[in-house]
Amino acid sequence: MQSSGGITTLRSAAREPVRTVLSGPAGGVVGATAMARRSGCERIISFDMGGTSTDVVLVDREVRGGNQAEVAGVPIGVPMLDIHTVGAGGGSIARFDAAGALRVGPESAGADPGPICYGRGMQPTVTDANLILGRLQARRFLGGEFTLDLERTRQIVSAWLKKRSCKLSLEQFAAGVIRVVNATMEKAIRVVSIERGYDPREFALVAFGGAGGLHACELAAALRVPRVIVPARPGALSAFGILVSDVVKDYSRTVLWRTLDDLPVKRLNDEFNNLRRRAKQELRAEGWRGVIRSRLSVDVRYRGQGYELNIPYNGKLIAAFRREHKRRYGYSYPAREIELVTLRLRATVKSARLSPGKALVERSPVDPELSSILFEDRKIEATIYDRDSLRPGRKYSGPAVVTEYSATTIVPPGAPFWLEWAGNLIIQIRRQ
Repeated sequence: MQSSGGITTLRSAAREPVRTVLSGPAGGVVGATAMARRSGCERIISFDMGGTSTDVVLVDREVRGGNQAEVAGVPIGVPMLDIHTVGAGGGSIARFDAAGALRVGPESAGADPGPICYGRGMQPTVTDANLILGRLQARRFLGGEFTLDLERTRQIVSAWLKKRSCKLSLEQFAAGVIRVVNATMEKAIRVVSIERGYDPREFALVAFGGAGGLHACELAAALRVPRVIVPARPGALSAFGILVSDVVKDYSRTVLWRTLDDLPVKRLNDEFNNLRRRAKQELRAEGWRGVIRSRLSVDVRYRGQGYELNIPYNGKLIAAFRREHKRRYGYSYPAREIELVTLRLRATVKSARLSPGKALVERSPVDPELSSILFEDRKIEATIYDRDSLRPGRKYSGPAVVTEYSATTIVPPGAPFWLEWAGNLIIQIRRQ
């Protein structure tokens, strides 16, 4: 799996391993896009919250990427999806800074020792906060195969607060942890949407990863996102995305041509045809069969600028660049010379269409039950559903906690939700 959202051969990956640096998060984006399309959603914000970090990506009808990124402080110049990552996950550690303000992350308890409720950790985490608030159900974690230690969590966190002379109650502290980590993730979603000229109200939030469903509805409400989609097997969606990813090869050619209104169409077509021939030759040499589809684009900028926008190639490329520049930065120069910097071709061979399928180990669904949870600083009675017990097409209403093997989803009071025949859990967010 490559960071660009497509698979390649083992030999190719071994030759250029830098292309796989964000392979896991890229698989999640591909999986989220594929599952959302089954529910008729082409415009989504992918929200992947795991144990140590959260990855967010905006998909406007197609998965797009960039060609420059920085990973762990190292600049990388290969095609990769435009993934924005923050240090906010289920294992993110809560602490008070020197001024007494509550902070969450980016430090994480990781898998060893893990959160307090796993039995070994000693520092409070986001997972512990969700358990204290009742949002995580101790006996339904991992489909009931692992019981979270609520009593240990309450004792250790209480002692931790007392040692720091904190006057907050256990529940107030846990609610604060959730608000802080939600603020971090909300900012990340704003970076990929509002700060780039997109309106979150026109998108659906696709939540996955082990912790995504616990926080998705609150984030959607804060950003006015109208719908949350929780795919089947949310904790394993990245693996599913890798399975359904197309074969992808990216090619580029730097040209640095200047123009004002007229495109050098013949020169462009000649260069793109050269890239097409190269792509076909290499894909066939690696043994890939099937129709090769090509997506052409050009990195364009105004003369004198030091950055480019990637624009799909067609006869209206110049006008499209000026519109995109206006949308992205708020201004455009109708009479200023532009530069065509780099020609890009993405060659793809479609993979087989798969579905998440059934679990390898079948189990009997657990009957719904009532439980008290803290939601927005008030205690409410919520219905606890086993996802496997939900009947496709039937409408339910929050407050609810939907549990399954790889994740837990919180549904706020009054929010309608249902399980689609495609396998997605759909939650309609009420406007505040």
